[in-house]
Amino acid sequence: FRKWSLTLLLEYPPIANGLPHGIFYFWSISGAGVHEQTSPMSRLPRFYVEGCPLHVIQRGNNRLPIFGDADDFVFYRTCLSFSARKHKVAVHAYVLMTNHVHALVSPRSRVAVPKMMQSIGRVYVAYFNKRYDRTGTLWEGRYKAAIVESDRYFMTCMRYIEQNPVRAGMVPNATAYGWSSHRANAVGAPDDVISRHPLYLELGSCEWGRQQAYRAMFEHPVDHVDLAMIRDATQNAWVLGAPAFCTNVQRQDRRAQRIPLGRPIKK
Repeated sequence: FRKWSLTLLLEYPPIANGLPHGIFYFWSISGAGVHEQTSPMSRLPRFYVEGCPLHVIQRGNNRLPIFGDADDFVFYRTCLSFSARKHKVAVHAYVLMTNHVHALVSPRSRVAVPKMMQSIGRVYVAYFNKRYDRTGTLWEGRYKAAIVESDRYFMTCMRYIEQNPVRAGMVPNATAYGWSSHRANAVGAPDDVISRHPLYLELGSCEWGRQQAYRAMFEHPVDHVDLAMIRDATQNAWVLGAPAFCTNVQRQDRRAQRIPLGRPIKK
């Protein structure tokens, strides 16, 4: 008989929100039998640079809905408001879509966002599972987060988040969607989730002036180049910023961009 072998790599646990490491199980199958061994494999750590906001996204498992009706949206927003205040996370923009959520936040510490997301997950998943008589995880793995360069991309990221329902064809404009921060930022609707960022406050000398300037930013969709950059940075946990900003973050925290393909160019 010819010698043959097969190696399987599986991760356990599959959901590890806020944890920097996972345990990977290896099964080596050959004619001699099955051999099992485990090995710790590190993940890229969460970004945290003091004073820099994060764009956070979390999706439903298998892209399935995480909200069934209006009561679910209300309860999730209550969880977000409570957990953000408890763990000292300022939320500047958010949108609750049918099967995922976005938020633009400024944490006060490295552990603030992981604790906030863990707190929301623990309460909301228990509520959702009980209400819909289901079991198991609700989320598709860990939440994704990208650090955002404030001066260049903060307002673009706010527009990206609040225009999600428009791009999805759910509403004709951002104001028509009730489960986002847009009404609070654009027309001053009450929303206890929202904390104003200094860049938002610089839009005008009064509330009316800021709201008017903010609404004007939504007269056009986000540029397709910026759309691609935001999606790539958030999906892969990179830095959303200019090259110089990315280099500076990389010196302070960890690798901030993709590693170029191919061999390095010789000097």
